[in-house]
Amino acid sequence: MAHSLSAKKRVKQNSKRTTINRARKSRVKTQIKHFESALDSGDAEAASEQYRLAAKKLDKTAATSTMHKKTAARKKSRLAKKLNQLKAKKG
Repeated sequence: MAHSLSAKKRVKQNSKRTTINRARKSRVKTQIKHFESALDSGDAEAASEQYRLAAKKLDKTAATSTMHKKTAARKKSRLAKKLNQLKAKKG
């Protein structure tokens, strides 16, 4: 247990940050799942829209340092690759 006031404050801040970061990561994962379900349905237009939303969510999460910028870029790249494969298969 923390004894000093500053240590007690850090414990409180850390738990608050952890909750916020976990929620942000959860929202990103949910958005990626929506994108993947649109991919599975085979609808390129819906998948494109979901990709746009997922990319936006990833960028916002990376901007707040919850996720590293390069991690977000890597995830976006992998999602774009899947989307392009679907579009190539359709067209």
